[in-house]
Amino acid sequence: MASGDVGAKQRNATAEQKKTGEAGDVWLWVATDADTKLVPHWRLGARNLKACYWFMHDLAERLEGRFQLTTDGFSAYAQVVEAVFGKEIDYGQLIKIYGTTGGPAGRYSPAECVGARAKKVLGNPDEKHISTSYAERNNLNIRMHSRRMTRLTNAFSKKVENHAHAMALHFLYYNFVRVHKTLRTTPAMAAGVTKRLWEMSDVVDVLEAWEAQAKNAN
Repeated sequence: MASGDVGAKQRNATAEQKKTGEAGDVWLWVATDADTKLVPHWRLGARNLKACYWFMHDLAERLEGRFQLTTDGFSAYAQVVEAVFGKEIDYGQLIKIYGTTGGPAGRYSPAECVGARAKKVLGNPDEKHISTSYAERNNLNIRMHSRRMTRLTNAFSKKVENHAHAMALHFLYYNFVRVHKTLRTTPAMAAGVTKRLWEMSDVVDVLEAWEAQAKNAN
């Protein structure tokens, strides 16, 4: 997960805005395949049990067969993963241990990670592959490629709807257009979702098709 401000900084949002999700922290839930680097699913929402459930529920709709899953130590994951996947999954958590927050008082500085512990939760996950490294690297990709997710700036989205559109465009580009340096192909090609490298003109065609579909639906 990665958080981003929408509408206003969390400290400046009103209680009502925080309650409705119109302003303040909005969390980006992202699933990343370790082999192909494909993002099969992402979701914007709060950091709570309900958002966690719908994220995992929709992820399960997009995947087939048994696979190994790793999450961080967020408490909602364990019960949600079992509720959604049952016993048909090999699931582990990487629980990070943090020290004190560094830096001068009043200045943003994340706590230092001083260690991590792998924990088997369901099935028989391979402990050497209980890792969140690819997810964390993808979080960095998102912050580097989407100005709306850059920390400590006023470039954040002003509306949740606009934020969702921006993230949809980012992941469409990431999956189908951007060539991964290690794979030397796009994640979508590596996963067999498409057989060719997309260009930006293809993205425009998809967006126009979505727009036409939305107009017909209305």
